[in-house]
Amino acid sequence: MEASGDIRRLLEIMAALRTPLTGCPWDLEQNFESIKPYTIEEAYEVADAIERKDMGDLCEELGDLLLQVVFHARMAEEAGHFTFEDVVKAVTTKMIRRHPHVFARSDADTPDAVKLQWDAIKRQEKAERAARRAAQGISEDFKGGHLGTVQRSFPALMEALKLQEQAAKVGFDWSDAEPILDKIEEEIGELRAALKEGRREKVADELGDLIFATVNIGRHVKADPEMALRGTNTKFRRRFAHIEQTLAENGETLEAASLERMEELWQDAKKGEGNSTL
Repeated sequence: MEASGDIRRLLEIMAALRTPLTGCPWDLEQNFESIKPYTIEEAYEVADAIERKDMGDLCEELGDLLLQVVFHARMAEEAGHFTFEDVVKAVTTKMIRRHPHVFARSDADTPDAVKLQWDAIKRQEKAERAARRAAQGISEDFKGGHLGTVQRSFPALMEALKLQEQAAKVGFDWSDAEPILDKIEEEIGELRAALKEGRREKVADELGDLIFATVNIGRHVKADPEMALRGTNTKFRRRFAHIEQTLAENGETLEAASLERMEELWQDAKKGEGNSTL
């Protein structure tokens, strides 16, 4: 079998991998739950390639993510649920339906008008989905109510951001960023009190409140919390690598270096970047 740019070749490869007796033992023993972590991981690796502006890696990682879609679809087909073609039809139907200003007649001719139209269509789809699930006897599990469209399977930062965005649509929101800073200070005080009490569960609860409030201010200033944190993670990696490299050049090790020595090198790394953050 040779490689090809035709999606049908990828479907053939996955079918071969999942064929009993002649397929791959590892692929054959997988199920939706076991593959789920890889699907999430591949999505993050796509985001990482974009952040690094590495188009070669991005091409490869998008392929890995597509493989996850094909893998799930193949398992679903084997179980008689749906096929890869059903997945493609579902998303093309959704895109055509949500863009009547492109594929049909619509008065939405500005970004704001398109956003309002998109939200209205999604609300209609939500109602139809709820009716379908009810008819099939599927438990909603937080799918009802105004926050029902926010998936609990999202990473925690994304879920917090989406919950806040949904609540803001009905006016449950801060008027500006300044009061959120006050809220953050309040949460810090409650976290300090919980730390003094020494109750681990209380500390975790207050820490969650603090992170939630921090996400909120990011939303208000249009700084995506996930991307902001990823940027800080990258910065931390870069500065710590400077510490490690400088120590090695001077015949020192991380293990033997004092905190004061590492802090000194950390500050050197900051000066080299020409900024004063972190």
